[in-house]
Amino acid sequence: MDPVHLPTTEAAVAALRVTAREFNLEIEVTHDIGADRTSRRTASAIGAITDPDGSLPHEAYVELGGSPRIDVRLFPEDDALITVEGVAFHDVPRDEVIPFLRSCYSGLAHVRGKRFPPGYRLVVPLPGDRTYKEFLPMIGLTPWLSARVR
Repeated sequence: MDPVHLPTTEAAVAALRVTAREFNLEIEVTHDIGADRTSRRTASAIGAITDPDGSLPHEAYVELGGSPRIDVRLFPEDDALITVEGVAFHDVPRDEVIPFLRSCYSGLAHVRGKRFPPGYRLVVPLPGDRTYKEFLPMIGLTPWLSARVR
């Protein structure tokens, strides 16, 4: 199953609201609109609110309540930073944000431990044999992460 195309930040926020309702989660959204407000536009001129092409960049920060604790920062460049229980997944394509969250909230995401070299990885499988993996430090596993060690 291919992810739904989310052409804009606002479309992604709307899809996140639907997903939050589906899993009975609280959601809080903060919008940053304009080149002077978005995090990746540090080179914009003072007082400039549009990009050189005249477009108005839109970034959103979304906090989802519940377990696991997940934050999503949606960037105007069609990607996202997803943080699951303090573990950051950088450069997730915007279209894969919803399948990523569904994997986490439906119990498919898990932690895989290794004896050598010692450590853990948070593994988030997506439809179509796509998987995201991020290293976890040995110390600092939250209760949610500890409960998912395989």
